[in-house]
Amino acid sequence: MGRGMFILKDRVAVITGAAGGIGRGIALALAKRGCHLALSDIDEAALAKTAAEFAGKGIRVTQYRLDVSKAEEIAAFPARVLADHKGVDLLFNNAGVAIGGTFEQVSEADFDWLLSINLFGVIRMTRAFMPLLRASSEARIVNLSSLFGLIAPPGQTAYAASKFGVRGFSNALRHELELEGAKIGVTVVHPGGIATSIARNARVPTGMNSGDVEKQRKDFEAFLKMPPEKAGEIIVRAVETRKARVLVGNDAKAAGLIERLFPVNYWKLLGRAMKS
Repeated sequence: MGRGMFILKDRVAVITGAAGGIGRGIALALAKRGCHLALSDIDEAALAKTAAEFAGKGIRVTQYRLDVSKAEEIAAFPARVLADHKGVDLLFNNAGVAIGGTFEQVSEADFDWLLSINLFGVIRMTRAFMPLLRASSEARIVNLSSLFGLIAPPGQTAYAASKFGVRGFSNALRHELELEGAKIGVTVVHPGGIATSIARNARVPTGMNSGDVEKQRKDFEAFLKMPPEKAGEIIVRAVETRKARVLVGNDAKAAGLIERLFPVNYWKLLGRAMKS
């Protein structure tokens, strides 16, 4: 792949989960750089509001309703994008959901729902768009993992499983593409506490009582501090410099360091720090 900055002007980026949060933040950062946008989300009304923000910006912006838990919708999606754009250079697999709870509180059906979006949505989107990415002069896949793809706290069994899965998939795919000499890079993103609606929209596990649900939601929301626009800018800058991994926020950086230093006992340290 080329040296120097990856120039994003007149490139085409596909973003899932683009109606708000980090997806919208990524879209804003790309638009500043003159990148054309193919925005998708399951929430059509919110997606339309996001797309309207780019009117008169001199870029082509298209919007699509997409449920990334549906394999058939993903399979048909590249043709929809190609009908509106010349090709695809960037794929941001951002769409994701959350569910808290211990392993025994989270049912198998809840696991299936979460993994169908957070992990298999990423895998299927990558497979579906690989031919278009291969046709680009230089392309990049950007997969959103999480702070909980670096550390695995109690009460996040399902979510951590999905985000560690994204991390492993991204790293192995990057190594395969590098061995092949393909002009496709892979970036895995580990955001810390970003001020999005993910906690408010989290599914309630079937085995958790209402009091525990509300406490967990409040604790999680208190942790979400960085504006998503700032997170989007950090992520896009990492794409421009072709970084393989980006930790978004001081919390993610600190957790990543502690996990590397204490790979077995890190939660004893982090758990005490969080309580204090």
